[in-house]
Amino acid sequence: MKTATLPPIRVAPDFRLELEGVLEHGESLSQFVENAVRTTVAKRKNQAEFIRRGIAAIEATQRDGNGVPAEVVIAKLEAKLAAAGQVKALRGG
Repeated sequence: MKTATLPPIRVAPDFRLELEGVLEHGESLSQFVENAVRTTVAKRKNQAEFIRRGIAAIEATQRDGNGVPAEVVIAKLEAKLAAAGQVKALRGG
């Protein structure tokens, strides 16, 4: 497969100096940019998959009707916080 080039990007001279200052030994600007692009592509794919799975889980919960209402979850968490506060007060904290 033939390689392709990414479009050149313009940056301020001070930013370019900053960028060159963080390059690892023997690393070129092109390698740095390619690595940054690859990392960002992977991150965005992971985010999209995470969102897809979350939406599927929400839809399944709504469809099956086995979810716990937010008010119930919050009430339980508040009760735990109150109990933890009482324990802390008893310990002198």
